[in-house]
Amino acid sequence: MSEHIEKNGDILVDVRHLKQYFNINVGWLKTKPLKAVDDVSFSIRRGETLGLVGESGCGKTTVGRSILHLYQPTAGEVIFNGHPIKSKADIRELREKATMVFQDPYSSLNPRMTVSDIIGEPLDIHKAYKNKEERLHRILELMDQVGLNSEHASRYAHEFSGGQRQRIGIARALALKPDFIVCDEPVSALDVSIQAQVINMFVELQEQMNLTYLFIAHDILVVRHISDRIAVMYLGKMVELADAAEIYDQPLHPYTRSLMSAVPQPDPKVAKANKRIVLSGDIPSPLNAPSGCPFRTRCPNAAPCCAEAMPEFKEVKPGHFVACHRLNEI
Repeated sequence: MSEHIEKNGDILVDVRHLKQYFNINVGWLKTKPLKAVDDVSFSIRRGETLGLVGESGCGKTTVGRSILHLYQPTAGEVIFNGHPIKSKADIRELREKATMVFQDPYSSLNPRMTVSDIIGEPLDIHKAYKNKEERLHRILELMDQVGLNSEHASRYAHEFSGGQRQRIGIARALALKPDFIVCDEPVSALDVSIQAQVINMFVELQEQMNLTYLFIAHDILVVRHISDRIAVMYLGKMVELADAAEIYDQPLHPYTRSLMSAVPQPDPKVAKANKRIVLSGDIPSPLNAPSGCPFRTRCPNAAPCCAEAMPEFKEVKPGHFVACHRLNEI
């Protein structure tokens, strides 16, 4: 897959066969691996937004954190700007150019720190200023970029609304002028009216600073609005990856089709004609994932071959990747 994308643009982030397992206690001195991310590969071009969608617990957030080495990957490789991330020096260098906006603006900000100290923390850690005047100038510049007033600098996080807190988090993420930002469901905790403002700000910042995003969300409409390409995950595996318009209009994997059929339609006639694909059963536990294709226990098209081996994640048409044994039959 990486080879195909490299012909089409400058790769900034290249993830190869990423695995993230967590050992879970299942009895007296017994552990079992929970496969949060299991053999995931994809690339992100410089300046693009890759949307990552899937149900809660499918491993989306873990992918983002593993790329930034907030979790040490169990296996696989993360290549950033052409350099594999292996040593502690690589990780430190990566964190100057790659950062994260967290999901919950209430718990991701330190309540004991003022806004200026929260935003300035990355500058302090990486010693990115010569004197206090330069530090303050940079903090006020960042606050202005995300639509916060300079008089807010000496206040504390609890004095702000959810939308303003998320702006503080975004300003902190921008402090070191990164190339790549993992946006971990950055609007899911916000009111709908505020969501549009924050998403539009992400788009404007991307245009101004040539940012590259991995945008994680479970709201497909939000992802479609901001993303160039969309990847779909299910139970730690990537099942489909394609351009945003194509995956929205012509989903190929049965799970993606089910997700797209659940998207609300504003036109009553279209909504009435739209046939909702309702999946049977519950999501299996990642601790006891099904053999073969992880989706087979809920798939309306499952066959005996689906239980035998995990389908290959392959390119079925230019830029469109799917993992399904029965793709040609359904």
